[in-house]
Amino acid sequence: MIKYVALLSLVILAACNGNDTEEKYIDNSIKPKPIPAIPYTVVAEYPHDTSAYTQGLEFFNGKMYEGTGDFEASSLRITDHKTGRVEKKHMMGTNAVFGEGITIFKDKLYQLTWKSKIVYVYDIKDITKTIKTFNWPYDGWGLTNNGTHLIISDGTPKLYFVNPDDFRLMRTISVTENGSPVYEINELEYIDGFVFANIYEKEIIVKIDPESGFVVGKMDFTGIQEKFFPDKKNSRTDYFNGIAYDSASKKIWVTGKRWPKMFELKLN
Repeated sequence: MIKYVALLSLVILAACNGNDTEEKYIDNSIKPKPIPAIPYTVVAEYPHDTSAYTQGLEFFNGKMYEGTGDFEASSLRITDHKTGRVEKKHMMGTNAVFGEGITIFKDKLYQLTWKSKIVYVYDIKDITKTIKTFNWPYDGWGLTNNGTHLIISDGTPKLYFVNPDDFRLMRTISVTENGSPVYEINELEYIDGFVFANIYEKEIIVKIDPESGFVVGKMDFTGIQEKFFPDKKNSRTDYFNGIAYDSASKKIWVTGKRWPKMFELKLN
């Protein structure tokens, strides 16, 4: 719930001679505009591997691709999203690498790393082989694409638009909600011309205008864990993270780090 706080400031301006005092009352009340809620319905629940510390999620050719983190278990995997069965898994191979967001662009899969400042590129036909790497000067958090550029978050209010061929930075936007910067932007998904983003440690998804950076909508998932799997939540179950979209069917899937379930959504 947004709380509106109205402040009335009294500004006292003293004349230079110190004798005359002029009092001006300035109304500083700024009422943020409510961000429109995006209504949705959970239409299906599917099993999700509780060992998957989900950092990136992508639906492609009928399969779910998932990038996972954790220094000891970072991976890239292909799963059957309806059964949760892992069909193929590529371990990133070193405890120094913490896997992050993923996206698929022109038959290549890109995977960020958190602190290593390396981006791994795989041929979508064989996710076990790295075909290229790029250096990236910032932390890697979320990753998506708009059909032309890759879009990257780094935990700050910034979104970076990058050339996928050589990783040149093309432009940057700052994400704001009613003029205030939005921090800890995490997993990303590009849906019908907008960037949808998880916010770290929060059970919400924000809808971002990629031109202005303005938050123009919110999906509220408060209490989703307690509602759908209260008995399966444990000390290893972590934050809400992971958004995937299929443009053909308009289906959206969401999950979380080590969650036992993945949810299919329909926007109302």
